[in-house]
Amino acid sequence: MPQKLIQEQVQKQTQVQRLSAQQMLQIRLLEMPLTELEASIQAEIDDNPALEASDMEPNEGMDFMDSVDETENFEQKNEREEREEALDSALERMGSDDEIPIANYRQQATESREYEEMVYGDTVSFYDKLNEQVTEHELDDRQRYIIEYLIGSLDDDGLLRKPLDTIADELAIYHQIDCDEKEVEEVLHILQDFDPAGIGARNLQECLLLQIDRSKATDIRLLTRQVLEQHFDAFTKKHWEKIRQAMHLTSEQIADIQKEIHHLNPKPGAAMGETQGRNLQQITPDFIVDTAEDGTISFSLNQGQLPELHVSPSFTEMLAAYKGNKEGMNRQQKEALLYAKEKVDKAIGYIEAVKQRRRTLVQTMHAIIDWQRKFFQDGDESDLKPMILKDISDKTGLDISTISRVSNIKYAQTKWGTFPLRFFFSDGYTTESGEELSTRKMKIALKEIIENEDKKRPMSDEALMQAMRKLGFPIARRTVAKYREQMGLPVARLRKE
Repeated sequence: MPQKLIQEQVQKQTQVQRLSAQQMLQIRLLEMPLTELEASIQAEIDDNPALEASDMEPNEGMDFMDSVDETENFEQKNEREEREEALDSALERMGSDDEIPIANYRQQATESREYEEMVYGDTVSFYDKLNEQVTEHELDDRQRYIIEYLIGSLDDDGLLRKPLDTIADELAIYHQIDCDEKEVEEVLHILQDFDPAGIGARNLQECLLLQIDRSKATDIRLLTRQVLEQHFDAFTKKHWEKIRQAMHLTSEQIADIQKEIHHLNPKPGAAMGETQGRNLQQITPDFIVDTAEDGTISFSLNQGQLPELHVSPSFTEMLAAYKGNKEGMNRQQKEALLYAKEKVDKAIGYIEAVKQRRRTLVQTMHAIIDWQRKFFQDGDESDLKPMILKDISDKTGLDISTISRVSNIKYAQTKWGTFPLRFFFSDGYTTESGEELSTRKMKIALKEIIENEDKKRPMSDEALMQAMRKLGFPIARRTVAKYREQMGLPVARLRKE
């Protein structure tokens, strides 16, 4: 029999979940980084005459904490835990005078990092910022030229590793400025008064001493300075007992000195936004996180060039006038009323979406800082606890997709550098005893073992597994191989020199 195609119309009822236009707008704004949000707001103002911006100076209202209901100031209830363990582990990695015994592992092996730290802000490098400070000092033309040359000779971390006699020779040969080492040093001392403290130091010891001298003098800081000045070699070798006996200190004083040292920054240039090899790509931090010397952590939203938005008074007055005279309106007036109402509703919805974005960002960052408090206090990457999107979702009551959108393409500026929010998330590894360890911490330990191995007889994955277990990381050989491959480290036979 021949087949026939029959077209039928069938009525079917299905339940479909759809997002409203307002929800779609909130999601779209939530995903935007600060610079993109600024452009979106300006475009919306240009498109909607009912939406207006208050007259504000740029960056006015940058600290949004005063107008947000959530708590952004995290007072620490108890004294900070002693960081002797972190300090000891950092001291073990000291191989030269230019390395700081503060746990700051992220500055090593940048090519294998899981994140990229980039310049933030208005595309001005820290060299430019230092040159701006030159104009604030009374210098003659000769001093100005020398100090600008010194600034250009700084490494990316803000330290000056080029010998002063070499700089004097270069000035004489290439710039026809005949000066001696003493004159260059005198100008260098002027540069060392620039912000941040520690800029222009010639080695780690001088960098730390410059920061101690800049801070308010207290008994502990005076003792810390004495340790750095008179017992620096013992300090780098973590001979704290030797220091304690030589200075006749108590164990409590040693602990306070260690805490004081954790406040110091071995890379003052990085604090100004410049990072090694990343000076061409610019980002703007969405969060400004500040860690006080007593361990108190606070943060604010970076408002950038965002204006305060409100509905145009002329449109609200137009609505009120028309609504009071609906009966006597002609067709043209009704069309005007509908137009005004549409624009006002759209303006109100946009303003609410911006406010909702702020509330969500604050709530999420609040939870991240609370979870990773120890990292924000000491900057030690190994102190990052295992944290996944669901952890923050459970803590805030927000959906996982919302947390994902917040942490995507957004950055936090901290005392220790500028990081993407994704940096603070990492998986955990649960041992047989039920202990949860951070995979990032294990990777750091594994990388350190491989870096310190005998290059003539590199360790196999089995040997690496045994070494990791001795450090308290009971992981399997296949896990060692997986982490090694993720960090881009070759097998033993390819590491042999």
